[in-house]
Amino acid sequence: MKPGSLKLPQVSGRRLFRLFTRLGYKTIQQRGSHIQMKKRTRLGTHRITVVVHQTLAKGTLHDVLSRVGKNNNLSRAELLKML
Repeated sequence: MKPGSLKLPQVSGRRLFRLFTRLGYKTIQQRGSHIQMKKRTRLGTHRITVVVHQTLAKGTLHDVLSRVGKNNNLSRAELLKML
């Protein structure tokens, strides 16, 4: 593991959905297992799709946390602590 990198836990889409709700994201649409959410941030309106599967793939989790962190001025480490 690289210095400064975090080992990502196994996280369900439902758990991620609850975190984003606490951060102020609102559900705008759901189709099947995909929930679209949005929030107005300092960078404009941020939209994200959460896939509510049993466990998210590590790459998917990394990407989603990076994008949400950037738009909310939070690091991935801070978001992981909030899970």
